[in-house]
Amino acid sequence: MFQLLSHVRPVLAALAVLSLGTTAAVAQPGGPVATRLVSGLQGTIGSTVGPDGALYVPEGAVGRITRVDPKTGAKTTFASGLPRAIVSIGGAIDVAFLDETAYVLVTLVGFDVGGSAVDGIYRMDGPDSFTVVADIGAFAAAHPPHTPFDLPTGLQFALEPYRGGFLVTDGNHNRVYQVRLDGTVTEFIAFADITPTGLEVRGDKVYMAEAGQIPHLPQDGKIVSFGPRSPVTTVAAGAPLLVGVEFGPGNTLYALAQGIWNDTFPGTPAEPDTGSLVKANADGTFTVIVGGLDRPTSFEFIGTTAYVVTLTGEIWKIDGVSR
Repeated sequence: MFQLLSHVRPVLAALAVLSLGTTAAVAQPGGPVATRLVSGLQGTIGSTVGPDGALYVPEGAVGRITRVDPKTGAKTTFASGLPRAIVSIGGAIDVAFLDETAYVLVTLVGFDVGGSAVDGIYRMDGPDSFTVVADIGAFAAAHPPHTPFDLPTGLQFALEPYRGGFLVTDGNHNRVYQVRLDGTVTEFIAFADITPTGLEVRGDKVYMAEAGQIPHLPQDGKIVSFGPRSPVTTVAAGAPLLVGVEFGPGNTLYALAQGIWNDTFPGTPAEPDTGSLVKANADGTFTVIVGGLDRPTSFEFIGTTAYVVTLTGEIWKIDGVSR
């Protein structure tokens, strides 16, 4: 999805004109059904479940974090004043809580897209005040990857708590950073040109979604696992343009596929209504739980219910997901 942005401005400008639409989510026979919970969000990619059990979704286009009641869909502003997206995708892209404090991942607001803000992790100090904890963009620019890239500061995609700090994927630089609360940034692991996206952590083991190289063929959409002392292992493969991975009911691993990619510019999203929520099977394959999702970008589980955030500013509720 966010691979080699060799045409950064045209690509992201194209994303800017995506229209809000209704999805044609299709459940498998006898399976769970998706219903729209929220619409009207602006610039949505990441999400998390907060310590209060609510959903928290960054709106990169307007520089805020929105709290969503998972039962009613009621929206309230949790935080504002963050750097806004400059080129449609970017700004506040993901959020996570550590010791009940919110931390926000901000990307594509630096010099390489005409901005002057910091690409990195911001700690929320108040409803409209933040402190920059780590300047990931500066680290990325000073330590370029071994794979081809177009953005010196990278394109950070997902944020996940890990060992008292965070892990962060960089979809443009094909690597995962480890970030400590003292601001130290190191390269945790580097990959070939596979476009890392979503993250999930269980103990020391990290699970990561790979969107794969263009044209994002299903066989290149993978969940892999790795750790400080364990090699990269493929957990499951076979879903087009994976953007997220989460543990769900029954300690089962699920993934989010944005869908069929049929474009000419790197960085553009999948075709509308081709995304799916999939379950990882023991034999390394995926089973589709709900298809027909419209350009999903992240998802969370609360009990047996999945909440899917889309690029079109919607949240879809999928009840009754089980193993």
